[in-house]
Amino acid sequence: MSTVVANGLSKRYRIGEYRAGYETLRDTVSHTVRRALRLEHVDHSAEDLWALKDVSFTIEEGEVVGFIGKNGAGKSTLLKILTRITPPTEGTATIRGRVGSILEVGTGFHPELTGRENTYLNGAILGMKRREINTKFDDIVEFSGIGKFIDTPVKRYSSGMYVRLAFAVAAHLDPEVLIIDEVLAVGDHEFQQRCMGRIEEISGSGRTVIFVSHDMQAVTRLCGRAYWLQGGQVMAEGPSDDVVSQYLQEASGAGAERVFTLDEAPGTGAVRLLSARIVDTSGETSYGVDVREPIGIELRFAVLGECGPLFPKIKLGNERGEVVFNALDTDARWRVAPEVGTYTCTAWIPPNLLNEGIVGVDVTVASIGAGTLVNHVNVPTLVRFHVRDPGLGDSAKGHFTGQFRGGVRPLLDWTTEFVESRAYETA
Repeated sequence: MSTVVANGLSKRYRIGEYRAGYETLRDTVSHTVRRALRLEHVDHSAEDLWALKDVSFTIEEGEVVGFIGKNGAGKSTLLKILTRITPPTEGTATIRGRVGSILEVGTGFHPELTGRENTYLNGAILGMKRREINTKFDDIVEFSGIGKFIDTPVKRYSSGMYVRLAFAVAAHLDPEVLIIDEVLAVGDHEFQQRCMGRIEEISGSGRTVIFVSHDMQAVTRLCGRAYWLQGGQVMAEGPSDDVVSQYLQEASGAGAERVFTLDEAPGTGAVRLLSARIVDTSGETSYGVDVREPIGIELRFAVLGECGPLFPKIKLGNERGEVVFNALDTDARWRVAPEVGTYTCTAWIPPNLLNEGIVGVDVTVASIGAGTLVNHVNVPTLVRFHVRDPGLGDSAKGHFTGQFRGGVRPLLDWTTEFVESRAYETA
């Protein structure tokens, strides 16, 4: 049975029309009458802004579904509609089950009440009896890590303490649908990892999670499916790995494949690059690659006339502008001048070598001059791909869930020898 169903959700805001600040009822009535009698200026330059436009989806019970997109894409508006903070202009949304939500720091907390009092207040709002809250209270305090301040008014909490308690309450009071916005980014790394584990526990128990985040690693780790919102509309939907890869590809400005006609192909009169793409082991174009699988970079170029020995070359760089590595084809075929014709070559990157993130590929076809390279083709950042880690413990990170630094993180062979058994005594 579906837990969350949205049909044609749309939300329109008006930009530029009259907006009063704080005013009395008399002021409101006066402005309304004056505008009706056209005695007050109305800004006819007002325009409609559709924060959401015709968004539909179905989330089944027990699913963890992510919503991604740039700032202003409509993610928070969607969550506010689902939690009944604001009504939709068009469309409907149906949620079956008790909803717990964390949309912003301090959502649902009264600043004058203590952490303890707010915990019971939130539980009551969720429809829980005091007895149920009592059984969960110690777990909530322990998870939040703010037991020392549980009887302090929350208005004195830092933003991080707010988030810790808010998430602990929402995640432990047994909501059937948990809705989480980007607020987890406020917490420290240790608490974020604890939250990730708790979300996995919740989804594993058959409850539903809607997760909004700019942390693509968290989305791919937690969510089985994802929706990419842009301009209030759904751009893509599907497995989170694929959707995140498409989103990052678009944001980076280069895709996983580039194809040129011979007339527009970059190169010289002797050599032209016809295409470049990222492929998986089946030869299909791949926008996102599993760090545990081989990654192929396929180049196709045309030799149009006689030229000296040449070879294909690639250079990989990461999002921080660091060179990950250079590689060239050292096969003996490139030690003599190639025949006129079309060549397709693929460089295979072994599993568990690259680090997570977006990787760009510079493509070169060159000859060796006097101690240097003579480029026939040289196109920087021609294609990009997203390296993802499913976090299953069999990659180079093992059971570590954080982010390693550097362009590569190879899986090395380690040897360990137990030398002797002895007791070490401290002085």
